[in-house]
Amino acid sequence: MTLSAPLASQPTAAPRHSDLANAIRALAMDAVEKANSGHPGMPMGMADVATVLFTRFLKFDAADPAWPDRDRFVLSAGHGSMLLYALLYLTGYPKMSIEELRNFRQLGSRTAGHPEYGHAPGIETTTGPLGQGLGNAVGMALAERMLAARFGSELVDHFTYVIAGDGCLMEGISHEAISLAGHLKLHKLIVLFDDNSITIDGPTSLSVSDDQVARFKAAGWATARVDGHDPEAVAKAIEAARKSDRPSLIACRTVIGYGAPTKAGTAGVHGAALGAKEVEGARERLGWSHAPFEVPGAILEAWRAAGRRGAGENAAWRQRLARHPERAEFERRLSGALPAAFEGVVAALKRGLAEEKPKLATRVASQRVLEALVPAVPEMVGGSADLTHSNNTIAKAMKPVAPGEYDGRYIFYGVREHGMAAAMNGIALHGGFIPYGGTFLVFTDYCRPSIRLSALMGVRAIYVMTHDSIGLGEDGPTHQPIEHLAALRAIPNLSVFRPADAVETAECWALALSQPDRPSVIALTRQALPALRTDGTEENLSARGAYILSPAERRREVTLLATGSEVQVAMAAQKLLAGEGIAAAVVSMPSWDRFEAQPVHYRDEVLGPGSLKIAIEAASPFGWERYIGPEGAFIGMTGFGASAPADALFKHFHITAEAVVGAVKARL
Repeated sequence: MTLSAPLASQPTAAPRHSDLANAIRALAMDAVEKANSGHPGMPMGMADVATVLFTRFLKFDAADPAWPDRDRFVLSAGHGSMLLYALLYLTGYPKMSIEELRNFRQLGSRTAGHPEYGHAPGIETTTGPLGQGLGNAVGMALAERMLAARFGSELVDHFTYVIAGDGCLMEGISHEAISLAGHLKLHKLIVLFDDNSITIDGPTSLSVSDDQVARFKAAGWATARVDGHDPEAVAKAIEAARKSDRPSLIACRTVIGYGAPTKAGTAGVHGAALGAKEVEGARERLGWSHAPFEVPGAILEAWRAAGRRGAGENAAWRQRLARHPERAEFERRLSGALPAAFEGVVAALKRGLAEEKPKLATRVASQRVLEALVPAVPEMVGGSADLTHSNNTIAKAMKPVAPGEYDGRYIFYGVREHGMAAAMNGIALHGGFIPYGGTFLVFTDYCRPSIRLSALMGVRAIYVMTHDSIGLGEDGPTHQPIEHLAALRAIPNLSVFRPADAVETAECWALALSQPDRPSVIALTRQALPALRTDGTEENLSARGAYILSPAERRREVTLLATGSEVQVAMAAQKLLAGEGIAAAVVSMPSWDRFEAQPVHYRDEVLGPGSLKIAIEAASPFGWERYIGPEGAFIGMTGFGASAPADALFKHFHITAEAVVGAVKARL
């Protein structure tokens, strides 16, 4: 891999591999140079590998980017986004014009600094936070196997390819992801490791000495090492990986910034424009004499031919789909539409719970909901990070997913919260499934980067987070969430639900499943809660985020606002206040984000302008100020919890009806 001689000559007749790869390099240099911002080194270094993959192996049809049986390509090293954008332009994907490349990293362009799902066809997931794409790809590969088990290989039979860098493999999420993939033997997952030994700080030897190939091998992967600038060696390794019975890692030894005369192989080419002189020198060394953003017709046509290579296979697949006896169900599941019976199942469940009036922990109520919904919504796929019977996330109808046995609907993720959340995003992005996964609410700290990306992408992933307050009791402050609800509520486009009883739990599940373009967190209790909703109404009252659960008996003086387990505290306080001649209304607020979306007149009706507002939540007060105002009061937590039985903790921290009454009287 020396750079002593020109790396390519001007194309003569049919373009060669080097001509195609150099088109990627040139576009990456040009776009980053024009923006004066970006990462040219990785696209230049991995251009050979990407050219082999896209022209010889990747199953896709650029004219039909949403073809369900296409291979998935994930650029986990998302900082090298110009690699992906160049490939999408060259192969002829719609909406990726040369003008989009010229507008790289500019406001309103499809070519954001890091690939963003939904900005352009062909971008399979949002990457940039390193390792997330690798975790997503594990979910995609798992979804492919599960969907194939359900509908057969005649409809579902594709690979998931990943380009990952040193940074992706340093991130802790990579350990969780590769361990899970190796355990499940996801043999249609192939990772192409950009093994260039450079990070932003300099040589990787500054911070790491891992043998990545040995690491993957220990996790149950097939492995290979190749010269990433030898196209035949790369092709041979991919061909072998496609035949493996295990997931595969191909470590591609590359030179970052390949072709740059003075910066190749250095950190200087990682995250900054090369500069005019270096670009000129790179053009000379690569034998690329064309103007910026100019790709000669023969080279562009060779790339466009690669983009059309899968059209025949796509057409044959669509013929098989047309004849398939389960075509309608397959298409429904991929569309994201819920089964026609869904609403009736929810309504019947709510009626039954209203009549029964069970006293249940909302995590137990959630399992009751799952027992009803899982048979009715076959695309629901559950799981837990080693807390299945604490989270109550498995339904009787669910068979576990196991190595080589992908017809199940329940995934034992192990103690891998971050890997679980990233895989859930991949499952949701792949299509055909609605993933949900459970752990304790406090461990959303381990999931948060993936939850944030769920919200950024707008995918339907449902996070079932139990043990939602000091009410979990004796496990103590290490496990008792305090600031977590506030932190989650701060994430845009994330629904955070905290139901107060079994009926609200059913409503919140129905809402989470009915939102195809946003993720949800459902926060659930460990401790039992009384039935509060016994009216049997079919209307989903939780859909408006907050509603008057118990109105004041006369003109309202006080509004008690509460969520989850503290709604019962508000109800008890309402009775005590009534005994003292103070009229209070109780508002249950299972979802702030939904309440904020309501018209002003509805919010005023619920909050009761002019009334004293008291908020009650066994969590941080952060954010409640918007509802209670300067004259109101907050009953909840102002510090960490403690280890003790739940009842003792609520009394110790003064989250009681008596404390509410005291706060009201002090202010009235």
